Amino acid sequence: MARRITTLTVSRIERLTPHLVRVYLGDPGFEEFVPNDFTDAYVKLIFGPDDDQVLRTYTVSSVDDENREVAIDFVVHGDEGVAAPWAASAQPGESVRLYGPGGAYAPRADADWHLIAGDESAIPAVAAAVAALPADAVARVVLEVAGPDDEVPLPSAAPVEVTWVHRGGGADEVGDDRAGDNAPLIDAVKAVPWLPGQPHVFIHGEAHAVMHGLRAYIRKERGVSAEWASISGYWRRGRTEEGFRVWKSELAAAENPERPR
Repeated sequence: MARRITTLTVSRIERLTPHLVRVYLGDPGFEEFVPNDFTDAYVKLIFGPDDDQVLRTYTVSSVDDENREVAIDFVVHGDEGVAAPWAASAQPGESVRLYGPGGAYAPRADADWHLIAGDESAIPAVAAAVAALPADAVARVVLEVAGPDDEVPLPSAAPVEVTWVHRGGGADEVGDDRAGDNAPLIDAVKAVPWLPGQPHVFIHGEAHAVMHGLRAYIRKERGVSAEWASISGYWRRGRTEEGFRVWKSELAAAENPERPR
């Protein structure tokens, strides 16, 4: 069965930080969008004609039924990429097509505490997660961004402890000494005091930092099972989304050589 395509219309644009742009999408087309209950809900935006489509995956920041708007945040770095330049220059009245939403994560109510971390690309999912926490939840949040101007409010009913880590530049601007195995996020997450009880872990962001730098720490050193851990890359430094998909497939094949492809 063909995937359903939803068409929404740009209603307004908001520059949240030097590297983060929020695009609000609404009528005509809002009624076509059917949200889900995941805090990491994502859509695949469609760029280009039907015979030469380019897909880009983005997390839904919020769905506002009263104002009939879907908000999507874009990390922008000049003219690089496809979706980010579009978001930076989009005008009210433009239409955009998308698949979704999909999703897989929401903070579990039966967790004793929550560890939530990522870089700029994870801010929408992190913000939605902490907003969904009840007042009695315990959460530790770590976010890596370029600098102080890239910090954003993270409202929550819970007493969330947030640690902001500054890498000193955009994710594609810094050298290897501040990215990949050396991403500041890695040490910052490992420095979070490990609380008693069962944690629910959500860590997403640049794939090398997350998958190579933090997944083994959470799954092996800390013994958090897959059932209680959502850990994955949202993007890969130096690669387009198409290249990132290839890298993920190669990684999965290497880790599960017996799995049919």
